[in-house]
Amino acid sequence: MLVTLLAQQPQPIATPSINYAAVAPMLIVFGVACVSVLFEAFLPKQLRWSMQVVLTLAGIAAAGVALVIYASADSTSSAGTTTFAKAISVDRPSLFLWGTLLLLALGAVLLIADRSVEPGGAFVAQAGIRPGTLQDRAQVQSTGMQTEVFPLTLFALGGMMAFCAANDLLTMFIALEVLSLPLYLMCGLARRRRLLSQESAVKYFLLGAFSSAFFLYGLALLYGYANSVKLADIANAAAGSDRSDTLLFAGLGLLVVGLLFKGSVGPFHTWTPDVYQGSPTPVTAFMAACTKVAAFGGILRVLSVAFSSTSWEWRGVLWGVAIISMVIGAILGLTQTDVKRMIAYSSIAHAGFLLVGAIAMTSQGLSSTLFYLLAYGFTTLAAFGVVSLVRDGNGEASHLSSWAGLAKRSPVVAGVFTFLLLALAGIPLTSGFVGKFVVFSAALSDGMAPLVVVALVFSAVAAFFYLRVIVLMYFSEPAADGPTVTVPGAFTTTAITLGVIVTLVLGLVPSFALNWAGGGGFAS
Repeated sequence: MLVTLLAQQPQPIATPSINYAAVAPMLIVFGVACVSVLFEAFLPKQLRWSMQVVLTLAGIAAAGVALVIYASADSTSSAGTTTFAKAISVDRPSLFLWGTLLLLALGAVLLIADRSVEPGGAFVAQAGIRPGTLQDRAQVQSTGMQTEVFPLTLFALGGMMAFCAANDLLTMFIALEVLSLPLYLMCGLARRRRLLSQESAVKYFLLGAFSSAFFLYGLALLYGYANSVKLADIANAAAGSDRSDTLLFAGLGLLVVGLLFKGSVGPFHTWTPDVYQGSPTPVTAFMAACTKVAAFGGILRVLSVAFSSTSWEWRGVLWGVAIISMVIGAILGLTQTDVKRMIAYSSIAHAGFLLVGAIAMTSQGLSSTLFYLLAYGFTTLAAFGVVSLVRDGNGEASHLSSWAGLAKRSPVVAGVFTFLLLALAGIPLTSGFVGKFVVFSAALSDGMAPLVVVALVFSAVAAFFYLRVIVLMYFSEPAADGPTVTVPGAFTTTAITLGVIVTLVLGLVPSFALNWAGGGGFAS
């Protein structure tokens, strides 16, 4: 028998075909991230910042060019394509999400690279120094910067791109870890308030580990049900299997918990306020804009591709989750006295609004949710850019009392922040109004009128804490020894300007973005 086995010829392993043109944007981001690590290893310290900035911006721009070339090619149809043994799906929603992520990452990198608002940058020169020591206090005054933040940003961005295009749960889980691990590190690198920054990183890591465990356990149960981790196979099993649905719905529940955590949807939002407050503000902007885009991209794909046939069973549960998220975000946002925590609870309320569109399960619901992600991302990015400009002797002055009378100190900064707050509140002529309008219209068309009524009520409640800040800036007297408004450098100015322009343009002429978002469905 041994001779027979040795005489048998081994079967050749089929090499999966790879459509390199389709995945070029993601490969470019990962490739540039690897080169960025080599820069950290071999370049002299005095050259690292400038070379890392140039490399990172050039890499994101190159990925954007590759995306535009592929999206405009004749071979790209609305049906999309799958590659890497059907592990990655490159379809119209993927391309829209990739373009959104690249544009938002461009603005976030500009905020991260800025060294004029905070001398030396918002990041520590040496992350290993224990907070509170003489060395830690000395490095606040140094001009050095932890430039490892640039490769970490690129790896997180690449993970986000893979996450929202993943066509099976195992690839999605790996992408989830790739995007999460760099963020855990970046949260703890704040130059000032080091203990608060490290506390936020530890909380994010521990809660992220729990959510990853939920995701992986759900993946295992779904594999036991469908004998596959591919979304299309799970959909086929759910539609035509005679097995018990216990594994299916238990796995779906655990899987959705992990996804909702990443989207900072209440009641799975615990990490959001603390991490937003303690992280360096450029990192907070990056997470608030890009992580939410990636998370809801994954939620949309999982619900639409794998579980559309069972929507009657899980839809009511997600109705409840959306309402809870709106309630938590709107009510607790009213009690906040810190601007960054206020925006964090605002993001929880917006996650509830996004979930309304995500569970509509129609083409209109898909396109409206994608548009909302684009609009919300740029508004939030610019808002955190403005938050970084109001400073006192201890760094950023994020307490609301520090913003009293800001319009008298800096009318331009107050005016820009007012416009962004009105956009978050959903006032007409802003992208926020159009985003809510199209999401609620999609929900109404799909028979979710009661949920839309609840969303409208809590939109009005949430508008109060935005208007409270506006009243504070314009109708209060500034303190004599109050904080000052730092003149932003070119990088921060560009990032804020980009966010404001996109917020205005999408509020006035949203049709081109809506048409792009509605170009086709998910490929499986």
